[in-house]
Amino acid sequence: MRSLLVLFLFLRHGQAKNNVERILAGRTKGFPLTELGIQQAEKIGDFLKPLNISKIYCSPIERAEQTARIVANKVDLVCNVDERLTEIDMGTFTGMHYDEMFEKHGNIFLKFYQGHPIVEKNGIETFSSVKKRILDMVDNCSRKHGEETILLVTHMDPIKSIISTVLQPRPESLYEMIIRNASLTILKNEQSIFSMVAINSMNSERYQQE
Repeated sequence: MRSLLVLFLFLRHGQAKNNVERILAGRTKGFPLTELGIQQAEKIGDFLKPLNISKIYCSPIERAEQTARIVANKVDLVCNVDERLTEIDMGTFTGMHYDEMFEKHGNIFLKFYQGHPIVEKNGIETFSSVKKRILDMVDNCSRKHGEETILLVTHMDPIKSIISTVLQPRPESLYEMIIRNASLTILKNEQSIFSMVAINSMNSERYQQE
């Protein structure tokens, strides 16, 4: 019987055009990595080399897939696209600037974690839905990849969803938690028991810069 001990490395994509412009891009095309984002992906790829990754899965969204391919080249693997790692659908807020959103609708980010009715009303994927698909991904990988290290390249809220599952923070704490671009959130799944290993792990010089 295959042992269920899997190390999961969740990697947020590098800095992208929408991050700089403060746009709610959601799943919209046309928001690639910036030059800095490419550099971040290359550096985290070097950082990952000693970790003996056996498989890479990534979100189909351009900025995440671009990050995954840069890292895959660094560690001599291929990346496999999986829809469960995709960005949240921002519904009617897609393409909106952060300032406009806050002015018209208040703190939608916090309301997202609180499960406020405005989320579904505007066609935004719910946080519970994000949790469900990420847990399905993790459970599936746990069954397939016992005693392996798996890299999942995705977005901030899918990463927050797995953190939320393990640590169960308040919505306010989730809102205040920033998952840095091209940083690692590391979890161990041992016999279906999750434990946190690290959050925002990245190249040492970035800690003082950010």
